[in-house]
Amino acid sequence: MKRIYQILAALLALGTWTSCEYENYDDQKGTLSPVIAIQDIRKLYQGQDVVLTRQNMKEAYQVRGTVISDYANGNVTPGTLVLQSFKKGLTKGITLHLGDAAANYSLGDSILIENLENAVLTKVNGALQLKGINPGSITKVATNRPVIPINVTAYLLDSLPENYEATLVRVYAGAIKPNPAATDTYTGVKDLTDGTDTIELNTEASATFATTRLPASATFTGIAMPYAATPEEAPKTRLWPRNLNDIVDVGGPVYEGFPETFEGPTKTSYTSPATLDLKTGKWRFTQALLGPTAGRDRFSLPGLQAVRFQQNLSSSAYLQMEFNVLNGASKVSFSYGAYYTDASSTFRLEYSTDDGKTWKAYGPNITDANSVAKTITYTMDIQGKVRFRINKLGLGTTNNTSINNGRLSVDDFAVYEKM
Repeated sequence: MKRIYQILAALLALGTWTSCEYENYDDQKGTLSPVIAIQDIRKLYQGQDVVLTRQNMKEAYQVRGTVISDYANGNVTPGTLVLQSFKKGLTKGITLHLGDAAANYSLGDSILIENLENAVLTKVNGALQLKGINPGSITKVATNRPVIPINVTAYLLDSLPENYEATLVRVYAGAIKPNPAATDTYTGVKDLTDGTDTIELNTEASATFATTRLPASATFTGIAMPYAATPEEAPKTRLWPRNLNDIVDVGGPVYEGFPETFEGPTKTSYTSPATLDLKTGKWRFTQALLGPTAGRDRFSLPGLQAVRFQQNLSSSAYLQMEFNVLNGASKVSFSYGAYYTDASSTFRLEYSTDDGKTWKAYGPNITDANSVAKTITYTMDIQGKVRFRINKLGLGTTNNTSINNGRLSVDDFAVYEKM
């Protein structure tokens, strides 16, 4: 039941449900707008090709958006571009098949298609496409428009693909499986996991970075697209990086067993320090427990619990590895957020190379935890054996002015071998 509630919460957060049948109503003029939202075009497809008309578009005949594909760098289906827009709380995208005219448009171009009539909405290899658009009806309105990717997990991409199809997304702490060899390149389809699920990384042979060495791990940005070889096949989500700037936080392979997802056993008390046997090894909890409360503890789907640190303490609370990883570290990542409606807090990553006798801070103090979970990635170059901990600083009681010291959630802690 918890998982059902979590998926419903994700749907609501994405704005999947709307009370309006169509979104081309002009609130200022009190009339129907000639511009239809991309989400309303997508709704027209019910398993069969659809010829667009003013009638089925409720008197609309235009669409606008920003080009999020990068034709110049080649990781696109030939003759296509991907258009995305944000309208009335929804980010949606769609693929346009323009033939040779697709090369006329660049990443970040804002375009208006002035006449959609008689274009055909169809499905190609599991993804919706608009075909038959007259290139002469397309006007470039602006260039170099910024597009901010949606931060998402592989689990959400795989379980709710229709919410993300043809949109720009970012998957933090991704790892290629199996670990790539030194001679492996981006070319082709690779399995990509972030510990929540597995999707596919797609790089066409025509991409300018196709022959670049494939990293074992990175944060990957790209266009989410379903793929199915036949209509009968269930589509699998593929992530299409647009260029090498979409791959950051490059590191070595994730250590076996990581990320630590804190899914068992249980710990229900803050006050009793305890060392728990988790899937990666022994972890020490000091003024911390394992919280299972959906909507409050910021665990990553499909998980059901996360570490929760106590609030208002005057001394530090810790989540600490009681074991070493032996091949150094190129990167550490984890997700974090404020518990429920609590104030933010202050924490930092620390490491030890002497079996936990002494600890050093790695990177600055982090103070931006809020009700939306986010992922932080630390890149590093640590040789030999090492262990890590999170130190939530004891600042005293929250007063919402000079002191913020609410409860903190942490999940999906990953350590990556040195490259």
